[in-house]
Amino acid sequence: MGVSHISNRSEQETEGWSRRGVLAVLGVVPAGALTGCGSGSANASEQPATTASVRPSASGKPFAPAVSVVPVDGTKKAAFTSPVVVSVTDGTLASVTVTGNDGSALEGSFDEARTTWTSARNPFSGTKYTVAAQAAGAEALTSTFTTKAPGGTFVGSFTPEAGSTSGVGMPVSVRFTHAVTDRAAVERAITVTAEPAVEIVGHWFGDTRLDFRPATYWAAGTTITLGLRLKDVEGSDGVYGIQSKDVTFHIGREQISTVDLDTKRMTVRRDGATLATYPVTGGDADHTTWSGIMVISERWEQTRMESSTVGLGDEYDIADVPHAQRLTTSGTFIHGNYWASASVFGGQNTSHGCIGLHDAKGAGDDSVAGYRFYESSMLGDVVVVKNSGERTVTTSNGLNGWNLSWQEWKAGSAL
Repeated sequence: MGVSHISNRSEQETEGWSRRGVLAVLGVVPAGALTGCGSGSANASEQPATTASVRPSASGKPFAPAVSVVPVDGTKKAAFTSPVVVSVTDGTLASVTVTGNDGSALEGSFDEARTTWTSARNPFSGTKYTVAAQAAGAEALTSTFTTKAPGGTFVGSFTPEAGSTSGVGMPVSVRFTHAVTDRAAVERAITVTAEPAVEIVGHWFGDTRLDFRPATYWAAGTTITLGLRLKDVEGSDGVYGIQSKDVTFHIGREQISTVDLDTKRMTVRRDGATLATYPVTGGDADHTTWSGIMVISERWEQTRMESSTVGLGDEYDIADVPHAQRLTTSGTFIHGNYWASASVFGGQNTSHGCIGLHDAKGAGDDSVAGYRFYESSMLGDVVVVKNSGERTVTTSNGLNGWNLSWQEWKAGSAL
């Protein structure tokens, strides 16, 4: 999923709030008349809104209420970075509604005197709004305006997929299509909640990735909801988010596999009980396997593996590696191996850094370890590697933030 950064450089005109529109309820003006003041090029941040002058009648009766709206009625490119404001002079406001052509409504509140109403949030970009305002004792009048589109946009693509079920190690990972400079604003616009409830904190890996996790692995059976409220959030100068949606994920059973490359055995535990033990082979002395906690992030029944893609020249090119499951972005997999002698598994570490299990060419033999482990696994399952002779994997190299302590993880939040 991805949306390019869109730069609207052809639009040279930028309008802020224009002068306030005036909805005048006058004894000499037919009910429902809408009065606008000033030229459309004025900026409301520099010039106050004006209201029509209401002269007293010959009888000396008091002024009629005059209602004004910011942005002005008929504005085509109103700013979306300030709230909508409705005010009245010589009266009080009885009601105000602001509705968008997208079906949304802007909630708001009155001041103590009920002479001003201010929207609780800013209007959305690229949306036409209708304002209906009524002063006490007068008829409701309407005003419309349309907000401009942002010059540049970004979105956040997320892992795991909506509606999917993952293992207990799967973080919620959001990757942005444009570098984020205001990390706090973007992080505030994203919520991750769980049922059963648990504290969840975000951690930034650079300026385009934000992951969320609890202090320990998710509980089996957890339901997770990701709330993206990025629309019109300014992630960097002039670049705004465009998403407003909720996504739900699920956590399945707990499966944690521990690979000991000293004994060359992998123990698979499901919901606390040992499910299986398999002989394995790991990286040799020149290509040691990363140690630490890793999470399965991709899975293929068969895939091609080329050494050139991981900086190892032309050492190997295998077109049909069976039962491959990715552990790091840099190219560490746990996968089936049909080309090595059966005595290698459990006996020697001979790989280029991957963890290998005995398998059969074609990936169709259900009696071999590679097949059985693949069938028992899912995205988000945890694989812990120890005694590999290599340092702990970098936390941003895959979905492997579990190698940070809870204190270290929370220190990576912008909030």
